[in-house]
Amino acid sequence: MSPGSPGSGEAIDPDVDLHVPAQRAEVSGARRWAVLAAISAGGVVGALARYALSRAWPAQDFPWVTLVINGVGSALIGVLMVLIGEGGRSAHPLVRPFAGVGVLGGFTTFSAYALDFRELLESGRPGAALGYAVGTVVCCVGAVWLAAALTRRAVR
Repeated sequence: MSPGSPGSGEAIDPDVDLHVPAQRAEVSGARRWAVLAAISAGGVVGALARYALSRAWPAQDFPWVTLVINGVGSALIGVLMVLIGEGGRSAHPLVRPFAGVGVLGGFTTFSAYALDFRELLESGRPGAALGYAVGTVVCCVGAVWLAAALTRRAVR
């Protein structure tokens, strides 16, 4: 089995530069379809979870649901990256594309964040828009950092 192929134990990096032949080979043939299928399946799961949460949460005058979704998703990304990317722990090579890129990529939402920001501006609330824009970035970066730090501590 070649490195990065499903079942080889080495993670597949979905962030390859397809213009570099050595990196292009990483996602060629059957591996490419396995990675795309994992990302697609995970994306469906993540998007459905986000949709269900947004439907269950009553509409408010501030985009709390998008902020919470992005914060929780960022924290889960921190946990996932520690569990599968650090300390020599091995996971199936499709875990990162499925869970990280697919599920958590489909769950978190930059497009709704941008739309919410625009709607706050258009409703004449520039202070709330700025607070939301900055608060989301601080919340998400902080969530990744805190979750990763707590996960590292828990697995030691």
